[in-house]
This record gives sequence, C-alpha cells and structure tokens, in this order.
Amino acid sequence: MGYLDGFRVTFKKLFEQRVTQQYPAEKQEKPVRLHGRHVLNRYEDGMEKCIGCELCAGVCPAKCIYVRGKDNPVDDPVSPGERYGFVYEINYLRCIHCDLCVEACPTEAITESKLFEFSFTNRYDAIYTRDELLVDGDGRPRQLPWEDWREGEDEWTSGWMRATSPSGDVAFENTVAWSGELGHGIRPPEQGQRADGGGE
Repeated sequence: MGYLDGFRVTFKKLFEQRVTQQYPAEKQEKPVRLHGRHVLNRYEDGMEKCIGCELCAGVCPAKCIYVRGKDNPVDDPVSPGERYGFVYEINYLRCIHCDLCVEACPTEAITESKLFEFSFTNRYDAIYTRDELLVDGDGRPRQLPWEDWREGEDEWTSGWMRATSPSGDVAFENTVAWSGELGHGIRPPEQGQRADGGGE
C-alpha cells in the first residue's frame, strides 16, 4: 500500500499549477532596492561624485574595493572636491553585495544597478575598473559583453539608497535628500516622504 500512496502523490502533482519558471527566458520582476552591480555616478553637470575619500574601501568586509585618490587638476577638475577617485576597482570574485560601501559613501557616488547576472571568461574581467563602473553621458551604467542586462535594470541606479541619506543622519529622517543624478535629475519622493520636506 505504501507504493501506491507514493504514486498517488506523484500523479496529483502532474495536474497542479507549476511553480517553476523557465529561467532565463522568464525572470521574476526585480525589486527597486535590489543589490546588484555597482556604478559610479555623476552629478547633473557631468562631474564625478567620487571624491577619492576611500571610505568605501575601508568599510568593505570582503576587501574587494581598491581606491586611490588624487588631487583634482586646478584647470580641469574631475569632481567638485579637492580630490577624485583616480583609481577605482571592485573585484567581483570577492564582493558579497553587503552594500556597506554604499552606506559609507558621503556623496552617493557609488550605488547599485539591478544587474546581478554576469559571467566571466577570465578572472581579469571580474575586476571592474573606474572606466567600467562610471556611468556614461546619459547617466546609464556601461553594459559589458558578459553582462545579461534586461529592461529597467539600468534605471535609477541609486533607487535603493536610504531616504535618510546622507549617511543615515537622523536630521534627514522623512526628508527628500536625493542629490541630482546625471540623466535622471532629482529623484521624486518615496512613500513616507513629502516634497516639502515633511513626513507623513
């Protein structure tokens, strides 16, 4: 009788609705705050947000970020600060996507896209350089050949950032504190925020 009970369960499942998705042809919708591949942002005027402070590298538990700051050229500054990120590298063989780097950044320079699917043919491709991480002239992440980008994954790369930015200061609670972002302008208020700076 035990065998027949097992077959009864099997045949019953044949006629139930399937829960399996046909990946990668069908994919679930990704939440706005999904932690994916990092990007380095620019201000609306095109200047880089990274000031080369190296806080992201210092807070990274996986030690996957390497930053070297350099003084801004007086005649042609790269960022509004005194310094900029001359060298910026992220090793995705080490990155655990904890996003402590994003939390630590005082200028919202490093944020995240919704892309998390990429495969490398060699280990050097897994080390993203400053040029590969920096957004293009439209404020969109650069799309590299080994990355599987889908529609919407490159929009609002700072979308997951906390509304209490910068750096979680309690004074910014319930305040719209987004800075301008190249290609997107200033983000609209999220739930629990008001454009006049008050909370609900």
